[in-house]
Amino acid sequence: MTLTAPAPSAPPRSAPRPAPARRFLRTVSPYSYLAPFFTLFAAFGLFPLIYTAYISFYRVELQTSGDKAWRGWDNYVAIFEDPFFWTALRNTFTLGALSTIPQLMLALGLAHLLNYRLRGRTFFRTVMLLPYATSVAAATLVFAQLFGHDFGLVNYALSLFGISPVDWQTGTWTSQTAVSCIVIWRWTGYNALIFLAGMQSIPGDLYEAAEVDGASRWRQFFHVTLPGLRPTIVFAVIMSTIGATQLFGEPLLFEGSASGGISHQYQTLGLYMYEQGWSFFHLGRAAAIAWVMFLLILLLVGLNTLLARRRTAKETAR
Repeated sequence: MTLTAPAPSAPPRSAPRPAPARRFLRTVSPYSYLAPFFTLFAAFGLFPLIYTAYISFYRVELQTSGDKAWRGWDNYVAIFEDPFFWTALRNTFTLGALSTIPQLMLALGLAHLLNYRLRGRTFFRTVMLLPYATSVAAATLVFAQLFGHDFGLVNYALSLFGISPVDWQTGTWTSQTAVSCIVIWRWTGYNALIFLAGMQSIPGDLYEAAEVDGASRWRQFFHVTLPGLRPTIVFAVIMSTIGATQLFGEPLLFEGSASGGISHQYQTLGLYMYEQGWSFFHLGRAAAIAWVMFLLILLLVGLNTLLARRRTAKETAR
């Protein structure tokens, strides 16, 4: 019996290479999807930023915006020599501290309450967003009436305890407290939902282990919740710092003046920029103020990030 050798198998066929045009489309298509975003960012973000820096070195008046005269660093020198700039800078920091610290503490407490199984949790979470969804103008006008000197509800409540009426719009600390209350009311619920989302991402096993070890609710909050919320807290602090530096609508509408009160007692950097550009018509100087605010925001955000990293590094080294 003769054995026949098996026929040699055919070599595997390689996959057909795509045509050059098809390879080009595969390479370019992801960028085409991103092109609308980058186009809008370049038109409404990057170009205004660069053009503002360009205008800040010229003398440009609102009435004759087409006429420019080179000034170099004189716009920046004029800003730093203006005492009202330093007043606005100080007010920006004090208003930021008066509004950001209580706001984040209240938001953290509310998020901790909403993290438990309560009846109507969805309703309470929706209510938290209502102040944020309210118009800045409407909220500020209502609070201006509440803090009125003669017929304000706040002074009426104080009179029930024998306290004389407070002039909320004239005093430095009283006006800044009133403006800070508007900011706290608008942004506490928003930050509370951010903290709540961070709390829900913490594994439940950590709470069960802490409960088995006999930890109370307060110990669980300080030793489990807060360490797990550290990235969320850093994010909320950075966003609140940026918002406090750009504070504009609330102090503008509280009394309806860009000067921030009779003695500029609550004028922020945003109001100071608006006053220079649209009340005094100095567009070049207003552009310089805008860049000073931009650099200040970068400095504050960098400082917050540096402090957060150092704290994380210290706790990791323990």
